[in-house]
Parts: sequence; structure tokens; C-alpha cells
Amino acid sequence: MQTKYSIVKEAIKSQILEGTFQPHQKISSESQLMKEFGVSRHTVRLAIGDLVNQGWLYREQGAGTFCADRSKGNSQTMVDQKNIALITTYLSDYIFPSIIRGAESYLSKEGYQVSLFSTNNDHDMERKFLEKILMQHFDGVIIEPTRSAISNPNINYYLNLEREHIPYLMINAYYDELEPFHIVVDDEKGGLIQTEHVIELGHRNIVGFFKNDDIQGTKRMKGYLKAHRKHNIEILPNNIVTYNTEEKSSKPIDMLKQILSEPEGKRPTAIVCYNDELAIKLLDVLREAKLKVPEDISIVGFDDSFMAELTEVKLTTVSHPKSEMGELAAKVILDMVKKNKGSKKQQNMENDLIRFDPKLVIRNSTAPFKD
Repeated sequence: MQTKYSIVKEAIKSQILEGTFQPHQKISSESQLMKEFGVSRHTVRLAIGDLVNQGWLYREQGAGTFCADRSKGNSQTMVDQKNIALITTYLSDYIFPSIIRGAESYLSKEGYQVSLFSTNNDHDMERKFLEKILMQHFDGVIIEPTRSAISNPNINYYLNLEREHIPYLMINAYYDELEPFHIVVDDEKGGLIQTEHVIELGHRNIVGFFKNDDIQGTKRMKGYLKAHRKHNIEILPNNIVTYNTEEKSSKPIDMLKQILSEPEGKRPTAIVCYNDELAIKLLDVLREAKLKVPEDISIVGFDDSFMAELTEVKLTTVSHPKSEMGELAAKVILDMVKKNKGSKKQQNMENDLIRFDPKLVIRNSTAPFKD
């Protein structure tokens, strides 16, 4: 259980890190802090005293207490520490271990320690780890954004990374408003080649499942739509199923069951999935419905994960560079660290990106449409 003193101290630090208090800006008075946290003057003074000693705040006689400029004097700490933070949405699931191994292997060879953090695709967790990174002055940060398709409440923390001269790059997705250096797969093209593959096999009634709070899902859905338009195929609104992080274990399954309850002539003959993980879950639904893959219905995944070959039906899927992406991210962040140490500010990375070209990996979960 946190003490009242530590609650006040951490709250002030959080306000500094999120940009509520800027360098040389006066913070709340002792009386305001007492009222805000319901604590004694002694508790407030103890918390402020610690923050002054640690360089977060400074006092001016007769004027009050001010936020310190912590961007000054950190270069030596950054030179000596040799520590890179790697934040992903998940650590041990799906394709993430391969990405992490790729980054860790290269960074360790270069003498860097890697600190791993998992947000579970939750903005509050992302904020917590960004605070930790800002407090500990990492050399650089590799970040997979949290729910990249929606407005991010932690933008100020990224701006503070820039203010503190801590370079960062984003993998798999990016926050468009920040225009960061990012390394991604061409998800739109991936969605197009997924869908075009089954169209070329003669399928016309194609249902697509897309996660809509990550930018990968919205871009893959865009590719799905483009493929239909390219081949002059009517897009049936009910054939697009979207879901968010909280719904990923239930909504797609429930929706597919509902879709399969339609009369046989109205059922889709092919399914395009946001990723392999989802495709595996939907294969179970198809088995329960006594439908054979690919004889009765074709299904395409995305990411070419280890899951694609786990079941008796080997998934046709779209490639993802995984460990190659991790290694490349490690090389780029170290290059950014070296350049940043001689610079007074974060470099503008708005035109800097690396986009991997996806390829279709054909296995036996897809087959020509049969009348």
C-alpha cells in the first residue's frame, strides 16, 4: 500500500512527465496540494523536498516551487547506461516473441541491455511504461503503439521523450499525428492480396473479419475493399465484421456462427481474417458447423505465424517479417541514438519509414469455388 507522501510525490512526477508542468513553470502551492490530496502540509513538504533533491523541482525564495528542466545534463547518463526499452502490445503471444528475439539478439551483440514491457494493448499500461522510461533515461525506445487506429491519450509522453532527447521508433503501426520513424508491413497491400487470392479462385461471397482499434486492421480492411472494387465485385455490408481488443475472443466467433446460420445459398464461400490467430479460432467454428476447409469454405490468415501450420488444415496466409523486423528496428534505433547524441533536439522523422512488402503463402486452406 502506498503512503500518502509517495502518492503526492508520484502524482507530481506524473504531471511533469505528461506535460502538465513545463520546465520553469510554477507548480501548485502547498495549500492547493494539501486540498487536492487531503494530506497535511508536512506530507506535501516531504514530497516536494524529495523531488527537489532528485532534480525534478527547484525552489526560488519568496516565489515558490518550479518544474526543473530535466533535459539538461542527461547526456552522460544516456551514454553510460546502454539500455533500450522495447514496448509491445504482447510479449509471449503469437508473433511477438519472434520480433523480440530479433531485436534482443542484435542489441545484445552491440552491448545493449533490453528492458521489455507489455501494454496488453491498454493505454493506461502504455502511460505507466512511458513514465518509467522517462524517469530512468533510456538511450532509446522501440514501441509498438497501443490501439493505433484511435486517438491516443499519451501523446504528451511522446513529446516529452523528444524534449528529453530520447529517440524512439514505432513498429507494426504508428501514431500518425507524431509522424515518427516507423517500420511496418504494407498492411493495405496484404489485405488486397488476401482477398484477391480467393477472388481469383472464383469466390464472390467473401466475409472479412478486421480488428478496428489497431491501424493494421483498418488498412487490411481497406485492401479487402480495394480488391472487390478492382474486380468489380459487389461489397455486401454484412460481409464486413469489425471488432475491438475487448471483443476479439467473442464477437468474431459469435458473428461467424450467425452468418453460417443463413441458408446455404447465402453463406460466404471464403473468409479473410485479420490474422492467423483469428483464423485458427474460426476454424473451430467451421468444424462445429460440419463444414470442410477448403472443400466447403476457404479461409485466409495474415502474418504467417507458427499457428499457420499447427492444425490439420495448413493456413494460406500473408507473410510478416517478424524477427527481421525486430532486428531492423534494433539497427535503426541504435543509429538514431548515435545521431541524437550529437543533436540538441529530436530529428524530424516525418518522411522516414520502412515498409515491408507482404507476400502470399499458399497452403491448403483455400481452393477454387465450386458451384
